[in-house]
Amino acid sequence: MELRHLRYFVAVAEASNFTKAAEQLRIAQPSLGRQVQDLEDEIGVDLLKRSPRGVTLTAEGKLFLEEARDLLRRTDESVKRVRALARGEYGELHIAFSPTATVEILPGALAAFQKAVPEVKVALHDMSSDEIIDGLRNGALQLAVTVWPEAEYHPEVEFESLKTYPVCAVLPPNHPLARLRTIPLEKLAAEPLIVLNRKNYPEAPVMIEKLFRSLGIKPQIALECDGGSSIITAIESGRGIAILSPIFKLVAGNRLRYRPITGITDEVAVGILRAKNGDITPAGEKFCVMLRKVAKR
Repeated sequence: MELRHLRYFVAVAEASNFTKAAEQLRIAQPSLGRQVQDLEDEIGVDLLKRSPRGVTLTAEGKLFLEEARDLLRRTDESVKRVRALARGEYGELHIAFSPTATVEILPGALAAFQKAVPEVKVALHDMSSDEIIDGLRNGALQLAVTVWPEAEYHPEVEFESLKTYPVCAVLPPNHPLARLRTIPLEKLAAEPLIVLNRKNYPEAPVMIEKLFRSLGIKPQIALECDGGSSIITAIESGRGIAILSPIFKLVAGNRLRYRPITGITDEVAVGILRAKNGDITPAGEKFCVMLRKVAKR
């Protein structure tokens, strides 16, 4: 049994006439008659009662008509969905992200993407660096929007930078250094520093250590936090200061102070992270296009 047999039978049943059905299908009437007869022979029951005035459905034919219509409808829908998937207009995307670092890019890109392709479901996952790498490696994630996790630690992924931010000192308003317009790196060496924890973000402490290496100084890391929100809280409570991207101002606002650091040119890159050998669907590629557009704006 093939789909064409079902289409032929439905056409005949709905037209109640072989001649009319043959005209609609644009095939010869004898061929249509043979195809429907082959279908009945394969099923082993009569689906139609034939007469000079046309055809009527048997009880078995009425039931089979309902089933055939439903099967053809589901087949057509499946074909439409597969074609939409190939165009990037259907499916599901699992995307990891770093909440604070991507606040300028991700919300706008997601809104534009959902407006353009509403049939694609986007599942966002707030994850640590290690969780993101694992998800990309095992295929649970298609891509991530995050900070660059240092190539030497993760050679199996590739990173596309969308936007860079100079690092700055982030302090509570009452800190003595907050009175300065810019802060020399040497002055920060004596301060207790707050960083993301090594377990989930191995690149974060490494970045801080690299900054002070040129001075021959080891930084005083006083506290390791598991996310941006906890870093902000720790700074506000006076437990130390942090060296971060000024993007944190969009989250913490004027509750903290942000000062440029003299003597350094280091930047934090935010962009698209994907597995080198990963398979990104057309919808995933469309999402990357949206990210690039928003980042340029």
